[in-house]
Amino acid sequence: MSIVSLIRAHSYEPEALRAAISQVLEPMGGLQAIVKRGDRVLLKPNLLTGSRPTKECVTRVELVATVAEMVKDLGGKPFMGDSPAFGSARGVAEANGYLPRLQALDVPIVEFSGKSYTTTSTDFDRLRLSKEAMDADVLINLPKVKSHMQLTVTLGVKNLFGCVPGKMKAWWHMEAGKDAGRFGRMLAETARTIDPDLTIIDGIIGHEGNRPSGGEPRQLGVLGASSDVFALDHAFVDILQVDPSLVPTVAASQALGLCPDFDDIEFPLQHPRELQIDDWKLPDAIMPIDFGLPRILRSTFKHLYIRWIKEPIGMS
Repeated sequence: MSIVSLIRAHSYEPEALRAAISQVLEPMGGLQAIVKRGDRVLLKPNLLTGSRPTKECVTRVELVATVAEMVKDLGGKPFMGDSPAFGSARGVAEANGYLPRLQALDVPIVEFSGKSYTTTSTDFDRLRLSKEAMDADVLINLPKVKSHMQLTVTLGVKNLFGCVPGKMKAWWHMEAGKDAGRFGRMLAETARTIDPDLTIIDGIIGHEGNRPSGGEPRQLGVLGASSDVFALDHAFVDILQVDPSLVPTVAASQALGLCPDFDDIEFPLQHPRELQIDDWKLPDAIMPIDFGLPRILRSTFKHLYIRWIKEPIGMS
């Protein structure tokens, strides 16, 4: 059975946060069951934007830094990377106050480069993904709980879309964006191909309301972890009391047989029903995923897609 570990957590204060992370990982054997000495460990937060640093649009630096410290204590070699929607990973990290903590820990920030990878999917048989993510010995996915005007709610599966480098994300918005179900399946297949070793969801303070960055902070007081990102997302949708059919990533994961039913998930600490909230604010409206791109941009992205995705496997 998949193990989904959930606890109440209310503070980003260093000692309390480290204790909470240790507690939530204990049922899985602790971080030492995942990270071994010498492992190159990619920490993949949600680095959406640097434009609203006080609005909880990104994963909190405290969570990333604490996980980095724990990785180093085990002899691992942490590094952080992302492909933000707006700007560079380093620029967004700097705007959100990451640099002092990461520099003190000697944790480098990498910008993702792309490479084509074959998949087990018939619909998406080749995906262009971050070489840095795929080559890491361990990938720790560190998403933020957020409402989203295109996908209703974004959690662990959607955070792995940040491992799709650069303009390729815009291509997928165009190619699959007219069908939310297809876009959800693409995100699920991306997550399945990347296959993170561990996901820790930052639900201490979430981001509710409109857009992935235009809403407001919301105290949730929940920290969750699992080696099964699909099961963990399912649990958090239940905590937020959002219909899974309204969340394309969860609906697609269920349809593809990637997301287990609650009967097939072990909750060793707290059950989602014990942590539910009644008034999580969803977006006022759902926006088109494809952004309504002009025809000339569609042609440009189609050319880039052919160049990037149809290249022989092994080329960068």
